[in-house]
Parts: sequence; structure tokens; C-alpha cells
Amino acid sequence: MKKTFIVLFTILAGIIGYFIGRNIPTKPEDIPVVSTTTPKPLEKYTIENLAKTDIKEGKFEMGTKLASKDDYTSYLFHFNFNPVPDSVLMKKTEGQINLPVSADSKKLPIIIMLRGYINQEIYKVGDGTRNASDYFAKNSFITLAPDFLGYGGSDKEAENIFESRFQTYVTVLSLIKSLDQIPGWDRKNILIWGHSNGAQIALTIMEITGGNYPTTLWAPVSKYFPYSVLFYTDTSEDRGKLIRSELTQFEKIYDTEKYSLDNYLDKINAPIQIQQGTSDTAVPYQWTDQLVKNLEKLDKNIKLIKYAGTDHNMRPSWDNAVQADLEFFLKNII
Repeated sequence: MKKTFIVLFTILAGIIGYFIGRNIPTKPEDIPVVSTTTPKPLEKYTIENLAKTDIKEGKFEMGTKLASKDDYTSYLFHFNFNPVPDSVLMKKTEGQINLPVSADSKKLPIIIMLRGYINQEIYKVGDGTRNASDYFAKNSFITLAPDFLGYGGSDKEAENIFESRFQTYVTVLSLIKSLDQIPGWDRKNILIWGHSNGAQIALTIMEITGGNYPTTLWAPVSKYFPYSVLFYTDTSEDRGKLIRSELTQFEKIYDTEKYSLDNYLDKINAPIQIQQGTSDTAVPYQWTDQLVKNLEKLDKNIKLIKYAGTDHNMRPSWDNAVQADLEFFLKNII
């Protein structure tokens, strides 16, 4: 009995060994390779990669009339574009365009107006740019102020909070590609006005494109990413818990330096005028002082105007600030 068991065991072991041996690769090239590379879907939004990407033209459509003034008419606009560069996804954002009366008889320069942060729940089209747009339109400039995804009547923003942030750049880049569709534009002059976080978008756009878009900035958010986001987390309802959680995951995969505008100031080729109040509690004036110093070291065309006792919205120096912007734009149009 014992001998029979040993014989059977030996035969069974041999059979098992045979089949195992058949499935063991004998050459290195036969060994299957298991990929351990982590997907990086947001890498397409680095400043360097966006600079190399052919951002597509969108479709611009005039919407309903919002207001009619002596010097200009305000309209809602709809803009369908692709917010994800390597996809075919199309989304719609809305915004406000002011067309001066003189645009009916001659072609005019255009100013892209980029607002700062506003709570989505209270946002209305034109908020954050309305007064400055009014002033420039009265002085024969077309003004174009996008709402951005997630605001007003625009489509929903991206689920990832950082992708949503990066897609504001794509929105503006696609708008720039689509300006020929706007009635009355002279097809030469593209100017940019940015306030606070909108000024951060403007700086990034200048770095991505290297374009000569004369730009004025009010109290720009210019600190490195992600500190430029973390600085404001104390104002959120959850005291920044969501943002810190998302950032922890982001930093495990991505190099934040590639998304930080302070690393690419050398790419800027446009004249810039920056205005800053010394009583600004939202953007410390020391940030702007350092930004200007960094740009001056790079021999960029930069001018700083500071206002003592002036807040984040340029009060009480608003009239002087907007007049200085007008003079800057008039000086820099072709």
C-alpha cells in the first residue's frame, strides 16, 4: 500500500511539474511586462504642454441684449469650445460682450476682461468686470468677459478642482483663436485686463502663448502654485479640507512646479502695467513688489503703480486706476 502511494504521488508530482514547466518563460523576452506607470491625465495642462498644444478654435455666438447705452450695447454671448485638449468634448461657456456704437462704422481693438474669484452661487454675468468694461466700451474698445465653466449659464465645470482651474486657461486660449468671429474687431489688437485671480490667468496666458498682448493687471495673484490656492483656504466653508485632500493626491502624481507661473516669467513678451493698493488684504502688495522685481530682472516691459490706502477693488483710487489703464491701452494699440 505504501509503495503504491509513493508511486502515485511521484506520477502526480511529475504531471504537475510538467504543466508548470510549460508555463514558465524560458527567455527574458517571454516574461510579460506589467505596467506600473501612473496615469497623468492632468499633465496636458502644464504650462509647457499647453504652450506646445494646438488649442482649437471654438464657436462664438451673440446672445440676447443685456443693456443699451448711449455709447455701446451689452450682449450675452455663448462660446462652445473644447476644454480638454486631447479629447473631442465640447462645452459651452457664456459671458458679456460690449460693442461700442462706433463698431458699426469702423473696426475696433478688443480687450479680454478676466475677473477675480466670485462665489458661483451669487455670480451674475458681467460681475467682476462690469464697471471697467463699461469705461473701456465708452472709449471705443470692444470688451469680452467670459464667465468660465460652472458660472452663470455655462456648462458644468470639471469634477477635479485643479482641472477646473487649468481649464480657465484653455477657455481664454480658445477665445483668442476665435476672435475673428466677433463683429467689429479690427483683427489686430488683442489686449488683456485682469483682476486678482483673473490677473493670474492673464499672466499664465502670456507665458503659454508668448504673445504680444498688452496687459493691465490689478492686484495679481502671483505666488507660486499651489501656495496661491492654499493662501485662500481659510475662506472656504470646510476651512480648506477638500482642497488640501485633493492637493495631497495631486502632488503624489504631478510636479507642481510645472503648473506654477513664477517659473515661466521669461516667456512673457508683452508690455504689462500692474496696479496695486497698499491696503489690499486679499493680495498682499509684497507679492506684487516681488513679481515686478522678478520681471525687471528679466528685462521685461513692466510698470507698477501703487496707491496708498487703496483696497483690493481699487477703492478709493478706482477712477485713477481705470484711467491709467485706458492710457496704457491707447499707447499700445497698433
